[in-house]
Amino acid sequence: MSKFTVFTLFPEQIENALSHSIMKRAMEDEKLSLNCVNIRDFTEDPHGHVDDAPFGGGAGMLMQVQPIVSAFEDLVQREGRPDRVIYCSPRGKVFQQSMAMELAKEEHILFLCGHYEGIDQRALDILEVEEVSIGDYVLTGGELPAVIMIDAIARLQDGVLNKKESFEEESFSQGLLEYPQYTRPRSFQDREVPEILLSGDHKKIRQWRWEESLRVTKEQRPELYEKYREENPELFIEKKKRKRSKIKAE
Repeated sequence: MSKFTVFTLFPEQIENALSHSIMKRAMEDEKLSLNCVNIRDFTEDPHGHVDDAPFGGGAGMLMQVQPIVSAFEDLVQREGRPDRVIYCSPRGKVFQQSMAMELAKEEHILFLCGHYEGIDQRALDILEVEEVSIGDYVLTGGELPAVIMIDAIARLQDGVLNKKESFEEESFSQGLLEYPQYTRPRSFQDREVPEILLSGDHKKIRQWRWEESLRVTKEQRPELYEKYREENPELFIEKKKRKRSKIKAE
């Protein structure tokens, strides 16, 4: 079972977002566990403050070192040190599917959610965080990035999705974007399901899906297409051979 701990000022935001659908079922089935820790519970300030003005001046407030470190020390004493500590930060390395697959191998991950203008650097140093971003933009807090990463990581765990194939053939898992998919009805407003998908020939269907993934990736994310092409030259050589054979047959 994978364990996720989240240090946050707004635990209900995390809990509400992950209390539905697949994530809810996974927690009920004990495939994963979620523990949200309210950082405010660990402040030593008599008024419950967890932030203060930054030294050196500047706009906004910073989350203080003491409540975060106290929360962390309490966690380590009770459960041991987490395998990874991730700080949701716009200055971190960008979260990708490959990172989700790497993190899915860990048993216990701690997410630290910042607010205001950020967190006192000493807290980040003491916790030995890895700074991770979900994109080149700034949000009001780290809760939404934490939810996104937890969802992406948790769904890779055994038993969370119904079938292993559910994530093995989707976008990014093989380096390409996912191929188009169709379901009933067969015809809708003069738009037909591709005939190959109705053929029952699974080998040809797999080939069609791969070629469609190539097409979609080339159109939508050309940099991913070129990377895939460089890493898998033999597949493109084989594709050219099949194309020549088809032309000769015709």
